Amino acid sequence: ASYFITPPQATPIISDLRQGECKDSRFIKPLRLHYKQDSEEKQWDIIHSHDSVSILLYERDLEAFVIVKQFRPAVYMRNHNGYIYELCAGLVDKPKKSLEQIAVEEVFEECGYEIPTNRLQFVNSFYNSVGISGARQTVYLAEVSKEDKHALGGGTDGEKIEVLYLKASEALEFVRDEDYDKTPSLAFGINYFFYQYRPSHKRK
Repeated sequence: ASYFITPPQATPIISDLRQGECKDSRFIKPLRLHYKQDSEEKQWDIIHSHDSVSILLYERDLEAFVIVKQFRPAVYMRNHNGYIYELCAGLVDKPKKSLEQIAVEEVFEECGYEIPTNRLQFVNSFYNSVGISGARQTVYLAEVSKEDKHALGGGTDGEKIEVLYLKASEALEFVRDEDYDKTPSLAFGINYFFYQYRPSHKRK
């Protein structure tokens, strides 16, 4: 199926993969939590990690969703590929900025669209990886147009994020296609768009 306006680039080859001990990460902190449940002593190993935001972008002029594809090392350990189709997203790691401010920064850095915070529409929030992390992800939706496109996107600090335009007419079929590895928030966001935000636009 031709899901994208421009096909994704060839997946870069990952090589020289090796594991090492994680001692001083800025992003995660392993902990052993001790607690009582109905007076019974218990313990659970957890990872403290940052919350996140994700943004479903709908490009009106192209009638397409703006999504990203990037390499996720943790997924590579599972499927030996590691490339995932996702919503534009970012960590909540700037204490002085609101979730909306962080979200619009990510939209610009990853996808190249410059939008004000009042363009964002809150969709919902969820707890992810509840067995080990419990980080909260807040999902927004924003409509954009060619007039908002002021940069190429692609991320910062060597992120190597590929920006893709997923045809709205093919998006629900794409969500169902397991040949394309994707995040739950991408699947949720697209279904939300068609079944709640704009149900009249549902094609398939």
